[in-house]
Amino acid sequence: MVDCQCHFNQRAFCGILSGEFKFCSSSMCFSSLYEEKCPFTRDYNSIKATLQNIDDYDKTCIETALHGVNQMILGEWGNNMACQIVLVTDGSVGVGPLSLKGSLANLHQRTASNNFPVPFSFPAKLHIVCITPPTDPCYQKSKPLYQKLIDLSGYDGSISVPDQLSEAGVTTLFQKLAENIYTSFNGTLKCGNLKSKIMLYPAPVHHTKVTDFDCQTYNVSDTIEVLGFIPVTDIGSPMAVSRHLILHAINNAKEPAAADAEIDLTNDEDMVDEGKTPSFCVLLHGALKVENMAALVSLADNWFGFIYSWADTKKKSNLMLTLLVPGPDSVPWLGNLNNLGCAEQFEQCGSFPIRPTEKRSYSQNGVVWIRPSGLQSDIQKILRHARKLPEKTQQFYKELNRLRKAAISLGFLELLLALATIFEQECLSLPGNVHPDCAVQLHHAANLLKKTQSQDAKFVITPYVANYNNL
Repeated sequence: MVDCQCHFNQRAFCGILSGEFKFCSSSMCFSSLYEEKCPFTRDYNSIKATLQNIDDYDKTCIETALHGVNQMILGEWGNNMACQIVLVTDGSVGVGPLSLKGSLANLHQRTASNNFPVPFSFPAKLHIVCITPPTDPCYQKSKPLYQKLIDLSGYDGSISVPDQLSEAGVTTLFQKLAENIYTSFNGTLKCGNLKSKIMLYPAPVHHTKVTDFDCQTYNVSDTIEVLGFIPVTDIGSPMAVSRHLILHAINNAKEPAAADAEIDLTNDEDMVDEGKTPSFCVLLHGALKVENMAALVSLADNWFGFIYSWADTKKKSNLMLTLLVPGPDSVPWLGNLNNLGCAEQFEQCGSFPIRPTEKRSYSQNGVVWIRPSGLQSDIQKILRHARKLPEKTQQFYKELNRLRKAAISLGFLELLLALATIFEQECLSLPGNVHPDCAVQLHHAANLLKKTQSQDAKFVITPYVANYNNL
């Protein structure tokens, strides 16, 4: 994030907002408004190029920038992807009611329509970089406000300033920042007597599970052990804390072999060609992909996860790790995960879970809302399709019926009326240059959501067919 306010007749300082998932980054600048300078990309040269074309604007408004961050991340990745957010400024928090001090002072007066963007709607660490001398009086006054902003985010962030205000000092600062926040998780994946060094991207963070009478923090162990294998269809769509990409790590150090040593399928320093190096990750990935299975793994004491093959395109697939909610009953239809065993141990073992009588789409997944931000993300997705009607008519009604059925299944009928109200408000706020079908479809969907028949899970809301030639 780039602060484009110029203070003390100095040139505005430039930086980058970085949201990381699968090595993607994005940049934006902010003032009283925010502007996305570069969308999420793996082409870092394009990000560098945008930093050369940033102008100075009117004022510093950090709250506006944080609202922009929420929109960018939710629009691109949703609310489950862990991100790193780097705010680059000159140490000022702005002046007046739109300053950071003014924003933090009236948090208790905020309403749902005017909510503060922090904590974010997704897991994120906020890092604030102030390009200013450490002894600057403005920075000294701003530092407590920056720290309060980081505390509100709910994750460990950082405040950084260069040792000396020079090109070399700033370069060193960002090098240290990159080493601290973009380091991967390094561990060992183990299955029986096979093991392999792995890296996880993004690095998993600790998870705190709060119950009525207890609060416990869980950390992922350095050794992730495979406990067994289960068909992907039996797993379904359980609640998840986060998802991570698994990569094979290069082992540069050789350990002395023992007589009863485990088979370590990692790189040998004498092997130059990495493509010919044996890797348990590659073996596991291929097996899971071909058999359509997932590996149940132990992350820590009483904390489990699943490793599976996931394809983002038709030609490429990745080995992924999903962290479940801590506890043995994180997948209710499987029961206590500590009690799972081999099918051969039971005399009668049918398919599980019970198959529905009606044929379901292969792409139909269950809807799970762990946090309020998950529901908000689904509603925003529907509204994004609504603003692109009639091109997105099919997607709009598909997501609407998906959300409606989930609400009916949970007994959350108030959501149907709330959606109808949102659609009506959206009709009133549409600009004049939109296609007339946009308002027609929104009004049609709102009317059907208010009717009793919409509370039937088997009822499907279909598009309204309008003939504009007769208008």
